[in-house]
Amino acid sequence: MEPTATAEAEPLAVSRPDAAPLPDACELLDGMPRQRGSARATATGATTVPAPVPAVRTVRPWRLLPTPTGTPFTFGYAAVLALTSLITAYAAPSLVHTLHQASSTDVAHLVQTPVLVLLASALWIAGGITSPYVVVFLVVLTALERRIGGARTAVVFLLGHVLATLATEGPVGLAVLVGHLPDSSLHRLDYGISFGVAASVGALAGLLTPWLRWPVLVLFGGMLVQDLIEFTDPMTNWGHLISLSIGMATWPLIRRWYRAGRTA
Repeated sequence: MEPTATAEAEPLAVSRPDAAPLPDACELLDGMPRQRGSARATATGATTVPAPVPAVRTVRPWRLLPTPTGTPFTFGYAAVLALTSLITAYAAPSLVHTLHQASSTDVAHLVQTPVLVLLASALWIAGGITSPYVVVFLVVLTALERRIGGARTAVVFLLGHVLATLATEGPVGLAVLVGHLPDSSLHRLDYGISFGVAASVGALAGLLTPWLRWPVLVLFGGMLVQDLIEFTDPMTNWGHLISLSIGMATWPLIRRWYRAGRTA
């Protein structure tokens, strides 16, 4: 008579140390839905967490234009330029000429009141509100200020405006001194924002990705070279190329400011 198997004589298979663990039910039934937030167990006992879905970056066209809170320097400066443009458009021509002449960065004014005329000349738009530099001013300075801040954007703008003005008016003064130009050249009308805008374009290009940086420089630089070839105003045209080069020379500083702003 064979002995009857009892619980004491034969332990359950699940309590045997050499028994393989039962597979997870979700491994056997692939169609079974898992509970939310559960992770799949691997053969080594580790769990794999689903990778997070990257956020979709939405395009916001309004960020191309200045705002009072986002870009206060560009917005305030644009408001001043809009006011002076209205004066140019609707004031008496004699008054407009007097204001432009008093704000001109010609050699005579640079010798007498350099700081005053360097600041005043940047309050007017040569060619009025329809100048293409108006659009470039709004887009470029807005983009630059969002990356490095308003104070640093003002530094870049003034650096190009001041240095390019001195670089173009200095040779005029020397030419008059040695007799190559008449004395009337000392009062040559010179004002506007184009030097500062060109420097800002050059600086902003250093913060763009290469596939966008070089087309911007080629298109804008090509436009400046074309103006120089036409030889309508060579001193101003040379000033644009000089100010663009000044902006490009600030790339190491601009990039350091940009990195400091992102880590702050």
